[in-house]
Amino acid sequence: MSNLVIVESPAKARVIKKYLGNGFEVVASMGHIRDLPAAKLSVDIKNDFAPKYAVIKGKEKLVKELKSLAENSEKVYLAADPDREGEAISWHLATLLDLDMNDDIRVKFNEINKTCVENGLKNPEKIDIDLVNAQQARRILDRIVGYKLSPFVSQKIRRGLSAGRVQSVAVRLIVDRENEIRAFVPEEYWTVEASLIAPSSKRAFTALLTADENGKVKITSKEQSDKYLNRLDNANYVADSVKRGTRKKKPAPPFTTSTLQQEASRRLNFQSYRTMKVAQELYEGMDIQGYGTMGLITYMRTDSLRISEEARKAGNDYILSVYGDKYLPEKPRYYKSRANAQDGHEAIRPTTPSLSPDKVKGSLSTEQYKLYKLIWERFISSLMADCVQNTVKAEIKASKGDAKEYCIFTANGYSVKFDGFTALYETMSDEDEENGGKLPTFEDGDTLKLKELGGNQHFTQPPARYTESSLIKTLEETGIGRPSTYASIISTITSRSYVKREKKTLYPTELGEATTKLLKEHFPKIVNTKFTASMESQLDSVEEGDVDYIQMLHTFYDDFDAIMQKAKDDTQGVKIALKEDETDIPCDKCGRMMVIKTGRFGRFLACPGYPECKNTKPLVVETNAKCPVCGSKVIEKKSRKGYTFFGCSNYPECNFMTWDKPTDEICPECGKSLFKRTGGKLVCLNEGCGFEKKAERKRKTKATDK
Repeated sequence: MSNLVIVESPAKARVIKKYLGNGFEVVASMGHIRDLPAAKLSVDIKNDFAPKYAVIKGKEKLVKELKSLAENSEKVYLAADPDREGEAISWHLATLLDLDMNDDIRVKFNEINKTCVENGLKNPEKIDIDLVNAQQARRILDRIVGYKLSPFVSQKIRRGLSAGRVQSVAVRLIVDRENEIRAFVPEEYWTVEASLIAPSSKRAFTALLTADENGKVKITSKEQSDKYLNRLDNANYVADSVKRGTRKKKPAPPFTTSTLQQEASRRLNFQSYRTMKVAQELYEGMDIQGYGTMGLITYMRTDSLRISEEARKAGNDYILSVYGDKYLPEKPRYYKSRANAQDGHEAIRPTTPSLSPDKVKGSLSTEQYKLYKLIWERFISSLMADCVQNTVKAEIKASKGDAKEYCIFTANGYSVKFDGFTALYETMSDEDEENGGKLPTFEDGDTLKLKELGGNQHFTQPPARYTESSLIKTLEETGIGRPSTYASIISTITSRSYVKREKKTLYPTELGEATTKLLKEHFPKIVNTKFTASMESQLDSVEEGDVDYIQMLHTFYDDFDAIMQKAKDDTQGVKIALKEDETDIPCDKCGRMMVIKTGRFGRFLACPGYPECKNTKPLVVETNAKCPVCGSKVIEKKSRKGYTFFGCSNYPECNFMTWDKPTDEICPECGKSLFKRTGGKLVCLNEGCGFEKKAERKRKTKATDK
């Protein structure tokens, strides 16, 4: 009889099977095997919140097959991912397969490679019931809040809406930021800038007026700016103080889940869901030409900055061989994780640091290569020596002869003395921006030549709207959600039309604002960031075995139920009307002009004569591009998770689709429409053509900051 190993995905099963060989059967559960049925609450609140689990619809046959395999196996090992969710999947499998919970049946792989897989099977553990209870508590909490709040919101605003414990807080953050922007009153300010040339240079540099004989300067009007410009007419500019020094710039730590999603958004334009999908593929492993089957990165759901000493040594060996010993710090660098970090796994790093991105490029898809390169470079650079920069701060005195009046201009700059980790991975901080670029060499007392002097008008800017990157950072900093939930939070709020995404920016929809207003008025605790963060801390305490999850649920529900009842009483007969945009499309049945409504699956056209006329139809957003396959119009579409893609209007007769954005341009070789890829490249998608060109960059014009 062979041993049975159950993992979540077929890809992971194939890789592990190659490592274990004969004597082991490795199969996939295809994720969760059992859950709370969606048709009803499925939680017995009166019976200590007992969950009523059932096999997920469509997996009944798989469960029978797993039971048969388990009965005919010498030993069963449960090898789901090493986190709360993986522990819960293992517990559900053990329950369905009637395995002994006191037996050592749980194995965990932080990396998918031969050594880690073999070591994991040599050292199985019991299922950690505290981890399971933490996941159960989260699932039950979310089910109660969702199933109690959603009908309330649907009744007051529109049928089919949903509300959630964490998603509603995320929407509130975006709505509150929008309200801040609307309430923001810009303030005018001016800067006076001098373009100067040093005696030893022909290149001009910019210095900013910062002080006069009375101290620091703040210019709030054109009149003030003009006064300074008049004062400075025919002034002499002399270097009054030139201070030089050095500073060290330290590398960023290896990635956590949050920082990986943020950086992949900034650098690769990956949405968080896409980042985690690709990272999962890199973790589970694949065939790498010349190296065999292996996982390329460690487990990608983590909030820890810890790395193993073996990985550190392997990374240092690579740095020594490629860059030399001067690129290693004198002492090993250790990064401290956040105070509330669970620290269950290492930081995200390459499993084999010597495998540079170029060595594996031929075996990876484009997006796998890009993400692996990002993770690999971040990890290797985190081990490298500091970048050393020469800094200079110059104060330049502008005056007319012996006059008591004078102005002080300031210029900052730096140059690289030793590139250190930036030889591999460049980071940009606010400090770098403030310190400008390279300054020419000049000394105290040198007279500088004025090339140009001018005053520039500016206005203070409102806080920036959230991007996926900045929202994830805020969720982490405020303790809302955990590494495994950030991608699903953003996916949920966009797919349900509470938030819309334009390029990288997140905007609240009218629906999101109305729902948030309703919840803030009647359920202030539910959409309160501090309360939601405290619930996450309690879930962590359940995981650590310090808090009983049943008692935690009772404490939450007693309060929540009372608030729910009061909200119902206070809003009897209240209905919130959403603005509906009228179109010029007549209703096929009654002739009224149809309006745009937003439903669970996005926007659609509906007759305003409801309930007399219940006619609805899909909202079609046409582009100017033609389908390269059949010549029909290309239209905008939405995936189930709310992501925009483009497809042929002649579907299903023509199944053309693309993630590339349609353009008005025509291919010069075949006459078909061109599409724009991320990064700006224009491509022809006509099979057999292959034309592509770089998109023309728009020239930037100098303008005042308004």
